[in-house]
Amino acid sequence: MRPIWTGAIGFGLVNIPVKLYSATETSNLNLDMLDKKDHSNIRFMRVNEKTGKEVEWNSIVKGFKLPNDDYVVLTDKDFEAASAKKTKTIEITDFVKQEEIESVYYETPYYLEPEKSGARAYALLREALNKTGKVGIASFVMRNKESLAILRANEKVIILNRIRFYEEIRDPENLSLPAKTAIKANELKMAISLIDQLTGKFNISRYKDTYSADLMKLIKAKSKGKPVKTTKLKVVHSKSQDLMSQLKASLGKRKKAS
Repeated sequence: MRPIWTGAIGFGLVNIPVKLYSATETSNLNLDMLDKKDHSNIRFMRVNEKTGKEVEWNSIVKGFKLPNDDYVVLTDKDFEAASAKKTKTIEITDFVKQEEIESVYYETPYYLEPEKSGARAYALLREALNKTGKVGIASFVMRNKESLAILRANEKVIILNRIRFYEEIRDPENLSLPAKTAIKANELKMAISLIDQLTGKFNISRYKDTYSADLMKLIKAKSKGKPVKTTKLKVVHSKSQDLMSQLKASLGKRKKAS
């Protein structure tokens, strides 16, 4: 793996030199965009809107548009100069319980690897996070954008999770949502029983990307000239509007399956 950022974790007066790596990779199939007429590959170009000519990557700069339509052109040095410390430091400012952070704030996970000089301090922070069950709240700049993040640890690695800022989360007040008073006590009890019946220890390896696997089967069949059966799916609504009968049937189905 190649690091996508290098800098240091700021933990009080302790600085831990680290490299940042992407913790995920997509399971989607790599599909090309083609012209429907002759299956030629579609190529996206960076075009100068005045000349209509393609522009090479090394000739592209970034700029901020002013009210008079002029641009202030920014260089890589300008981005670093805006806040040199933030471009090189993951600064931990607070520690909180992880369960206090709602899932809607979570964005992208990364692995943090220490430089040799920071290995001991890294191990200390990893152990302290594990012992306390806390996560560190931090901010840092990557790709010219400030990000909020949490640092949490498992037995092996410190994981940095980028999280969204408060103002990036939409308020659900405009949604049409049912009131709590719509719930009956016996229905709630039955729903809890169903949840208890379906509860087990979390094991991520149980969950597979079956859609990509099915799509690959279809691709192989088409490549061999085999006919592909298509089915039209629609949203299925429960035949009965009686919640209790639906919950009882769900519990009964689960018992038979086990």
